[in-house]
Amino acid sequence: MKKTLCILSICAVIAACGGNSNTGNETDNTTSGTTEQTTDDNITSTETEAGSGSETIEVGSDKGKELIAQSDCLTCHKEHDKLVGPSYEDVAKKYTPTTENVDHLITKIIEGGKGVWGEIQMTPHPNVSRDDAKEMVKYILSIK
Repeated sequence: MKKTLCILSICAVIAACGGNSNTGNETDNTTSGTTEQTTDDNITSTETEAGSGSETIEVGSDKGKELIAQSDCLTCHKEHDKLVGPSYEDVAKKYTPTTENVDHLITKIIEGGKGVWGEIQMTPHPNVSRDDAKEMVKYILSIK
C-alpha cells in the first residue's frame, strides 16, 4: 500500500510540473532597448560570486511573487522547505544576485535542467517569458 501511494504521489508531481498551461501571462519575449537581452551562448552554467565583475542587481519583486503563485512552481518548490526541488531560500543562498546568475536562473526556468540540486529534472516552462522569469528570479533571490 505504501509503495502504491508513493508511486501515485510521484506521478502527481510529475504531471503537475509537466503541464504547459497558459495562464494568460504570455508576453513578447523581446525587451525594449535594455541591456537585459542575452543569447543562450552568453549563459553560464555555474554561479558567479559577487564582486567577480558581474553587476549586482536589486532583488525583490511583488510581480514575481504573483507570477509564482499563478504558476505550477509551488508544486515542486516552497519558500523555506525542500520539496521535490530546492527551497527558494536555498536558491537565494547559493546564487548571489548578479546579472549572470539571474540570466542563468531565467534559462533554468524556461529550459529546465538537472544535476545542480540532484537527479530530479526541473521541468521546462517554455511559455514563461524572459521578463516574467526575471521577475520570478528577483523575488526568489530576495528570500532569506
